[in-house]
Amino acid sequence: MKRILLNISLAISTLGFAQTTVVDLIVGSEDHTTLAAAVGAAGLVETLNSGGPFTVFAPTDAAFALLPEGTLESLIADTTGALATILTHHVSGGSTLSTDLYDGMMVTTVAGTELMVSIDSNGVYIDGAMVTVANLTADNGVVHVINAVLLPEAEVESNTVVDIIVGSEDHTTLAAAVGAAGLVETLSGDGPFTVFAPTDAAFALLPEGLVATLLEDPSGQLTTILTHHVFAGSALSTDLYDGMMVPTIAGGELEVMIDSTGVYIDNAMVTVADIVTSNGVVHVIDAVLIPEEGLSIEESLAIENPTYLYSIDVLGKRINKATLNTIIFDVYSSGSVVKRFSLR
Repeated sequence: MKRILLNISLAISTLGFAQTTVVDLIVGSEDHTTLAAAVGAAGLVETLNSGGPFTVFAPTDAAFALLPEGTLESLIADTTGALATILTHHVSGGSTLSTDLYDGMMVTTVAGTELMVSIDSNGVYIDGAMVTVANLTADNGVVHVINAVLLPEAEVESNTVVDIIVGSEDHTTLAAAVGAAGLVETLSGDGPFTVFAPTDAAFALLPEGLVATLLEDPSGQLTTILTHHVFAGSALSTDLYDGMMVPTIAGGELEVMIDSTGVYIDNAMVTVADIVTSNGVVHVIDAVLIPEEGLSIEESLAIENPTYLYSIDVLGKRINKATLNTIIFDVYSSGSVVKRFSLR
């Protein structure tokens, strides 16, 4: 500890500061040896010796002693990581005297976090830590002594329906499509949303070239198809029932079918249900849901040879061409495929 303090003093001398800085006040205090050592270990001496101004909320040695056993040692082991973050969480830009503070004030720190000021008949508090000595002024700022270490709130990892899709190895096509259609921000919002998420294998069942064609006009048919997979609400599997009609944000409807083999959304099977997120729920499905209207295959996928061969459904299973009320892909001898919705 003494060696670190000596190094700090040498650093100050080397920098040639004749003025009194906030670092000088910390190093010169008998009650702040731990803070002084931490500032040195984190490489913050030069920063806090600069022009500033800075306001430092300085925990005492007794405050550091209140931390769980081993915490300080762990922080010192990662000097440029967690330690630097915690220390800069105690520093704000500007010179803020006690007379500048008011109850409910939010102080933005150098770490990018915020501290809340509370003032009552008992005193002034910074995020619950009492200011025991105020207004120790330096040439580049001011130091307020506090009786507790201020720990920033742990960063909450994002867990939206978009995060689930992007983080899935089985949904790379859907993730790319959502990004291309500009729907990331929308589906990262408050929601809630229920997303029926086709896998890469589901997209691979579509006629060759269709996905590429849709991506060429992401704000058109692609957006319509994607939003046809989204319900504006949170619908868990327990909320679904046979025959239920689920409205989509595209303006269409999806029919729920439940039998002994499983749950189906417009004939697409739900293979993984109830992936709950912070703004809704994701259900994985094994086929792409095509709206009954508003989708046509481009000329590049149109019929080149009129010889009909057979028809398949969205799962790639051969079906009767006359099958009613379902999406059908007619396959021709030229290799061309035409999608249609069989009404009669």
